[in-house]
Amino acid sequence: MSARRRPRGLQLRHVSRCPWQVQQRRLLNHFISNEPVPAYTLDEGVPGTPTRFTLAVKDNIATVPSSSSTASPQWPTTCASPFLATYTSPFEATIVTQLRRRGARLVGKTNLDEFGMGSHSVHSAFGAVAQQPSQPPRQSHNKGDSDDDGQVLLSAGGSSGGSAVAVASGDADVALGTDTGGSVRLPAAYTGVVGFKPSYGMLSRFGVVPYANSLDTVGLLARRVGVIRRLVVGGDEQEPGLWAEWDARDPTSLSAAARRRCASVREGYGGFQEEEGDAGRVLRGLRLGMPLEYNIEELDGRIRDAWSAAAKALQESHGVRIVPVSLPSTKHALAAYYVIAPAEASSNLAKYDGIRYGSRDPEAASDAEGGVLYAASRGRGFGDEVKRRILLGSYTLSSEAMDNYFIKAQRVRRLVRRDFNRVFALDNPLHDKETFSLSDLPDSVAMEDKWGPEEVDFLLCPTAPTLAPRLEDVMNQTPLDAYMNDVFTVPASLAGLPAISIPMPLEPETAGDTPGTAGLQLIGQYWDDARLLSVADAVSKTLKAMAPTS
Repeated sequence: MSARRRPRGLQLRHVSRCPWQVQQRRLLNHFISNEPVPAYTLDEGVPGTPTRFTLAVKDNIATVPSSSSTASPQWPTTCASPFLATYTSPFEATIVTQLRRRGARLVGKTNLDEFGMGSHSVHSAFGAVAQQPSQPPRQSHNKGDSDDDGQVLLSAGGSSGGSAVAVASGDADVALGTDTGGSVRLPAAYTGVVGFKPSYGMLSRFGVVPYANSLDTVGLLARRVGVIRRLVVGGDEQEPGLWAEWDARDPTSLSAAARRRCASVREGYGGFQEEEGDAGRVLRGLRLGMPLEYNIEELDGRIRDAWSAAAKALQESHGVRIVPVSLPSTKHALAAYYVIAPAEASSNLAKYDGIRYGSRDPEAASDAEGGVLYAASRGRGFGDEVKRRILLGSYTLSSEAMDNYFIKAQRVRRLVRRDFNRVFALDNPLHDKETFSLSDLPDSVAMEDKWGPEEVDFLLCPTAPTLAPRLEDVMNQTPLDAYMNDVFTVPASLAGLPAISIPMPLEPETAGDTPGTAGLQLIGQYWDDARLLSVADAVSKTLKAMAPTS
């Protein structure tokens, strides 16, 4: 008999056959459906060696049983929503199939914010995702934010919080998430794992339930950068990287010809090469930009100190050049994102009416006054946060508001992309080269020559402005407070650029009574994913060496 556990109703909680799984489920709640499998050891050996690893998949990505599985029926794909509580997909997402071919064994579908809309993985029909800090805080027995033993529960970030916790807790070697405005990188920062968002159009989105089509990307989470790098970059011709695989079923997937053209002007796409102990060679002479606009008032002092310490360590140990840069449009990026994303979401979710798509409310004798057939189903099928974004998106697309909101947000998006293109030394292969108007720059930015400031290879900044908050505090936040968590991740999403979050060490004496982890984000030029992963791997090893031992 299969040991798989599937949700049979939104009021039910999963019941495991193992006592430790009951405790894990009660505290972390990171799986919506899962099955125990034999433990695999991730093999990063020589090219050509089959890679076997366990894989957790965010539950807005379609999956079916593997060909060797005797379990039936299929894995559900619920999006953590009542509308899809019993839905099973007849096909599998391309990215899942690609990873299965590389040796992945699916261990479960992970919890998330409903339809990916949230920053803390609390807007779920299956309950909030939580994580335990690495050390229990002193005298912490506050009602509502701890378990029966007084262990404080923290936010796991969102919307891919379940995937991040699955990796952090060791339940999966690799996890798939989706990143629309930071939904892979923010949970990675909160849980102390690695979260990678590739260039827009690199990984196939076929089989991914859409949130905002022009922003959605599939992301990868793991405990080490090298794991993700091996999958994305690949080994040799017998083991191609994910970057090389075009999907004709995904209209946003970059064509095979465009992939080859972009790779021809980039380094690192010749195959995975081991660089153990050679971080200095990768980082020596590299120019990392520190955006002035990311030093915001809301930035936690502990994270600001860790950011500075990381930059100093890279500078002193490997001769990395730290260059202050300016991204003037960054201050408008968050507002633009929360106009564009809800607008696209309102269009994508219009099909969920309980008639053509989704579950119909069987208890509704009739619909709303006025004869709207699907009002009751949509009213009960969507959670509060999804309703909020649908209403916001519908308004910004209305005839009286489109020019003032949606059109202006798209203009801001172009400015954000332009700012990135100006600061990177590499050109964007999809756009013409642009130079700064010197009148746009603050006086604090030094000029390299008469043409403008020095250009950089990558940007170095925090992933989130704060450490993971307590779950109880998250529940009492206003929507605006939650949206502020995306302030450092949204700009790269608007521009379609690759970005990665790696763990950043905090000084023990500055961590206070609330344990937590911080994320350091690296952002690269479009399709510079291979070099970004190589540099992130080297930076991660350098930061581990400087991490405090107590």
